[in-house]
Amino acid sequence: MLNKLNIEIMKTLKLIIAGIILVASGSIQAQVSVSVNIGTPPPWGPAGYAHIEYYYLPDIEVYYDIPASQFIYFTGGKWIRSGYLPHQYRHYDLYSGYKVVLTDYHGHKPYKNFKNHKTKYYKGYKGKPQKTIGPKHNNHGHSDHHKNNGHQK
Repeated sequence: MLNKLNIEIMKTLKLIIAGIILVASGSIQAQVSVSVNIGTPPPWGPAGYAHIEYYYLPDIEVYYDIPASQFIYFTGGKWIRSGYLPHQYRHYDLYSGYKVVLTDYHGHKPYKNFKNHKTKYYKGYKGKPQKTIGPKHNNHGHSDHHKNNGHQK
């Protein structure tokens, strides 16, 4: 009778271990299958450009680093990288504002050319017409431009 009890306990333990392995492998698989859009141009970016690293937004003198999904702006005497626009530009409409596509710069500090960019692409600068990658949603849609400029409502 003791052998039958031991066999039943062993069967139960094997089932429990098999269940733990299944759950663990399922969670590992779920973690691996998560996709991340790092390096993808934002929906407010101008359409028609591949393999671009930076935009310059002349109206607010801010750069956008596409691979890092970060804004780069000058404040407090230094250049800052952030997932958000500076507070004073939290209502800036990224869909409507002009984006200069920096096709001639590859590196980590596009602001090295800031003096040239500021002169050549002054506030209010408009080059050829731009169409954004994604549509702008109004307040009746699924999102709005406040979320797309990195600020929560």
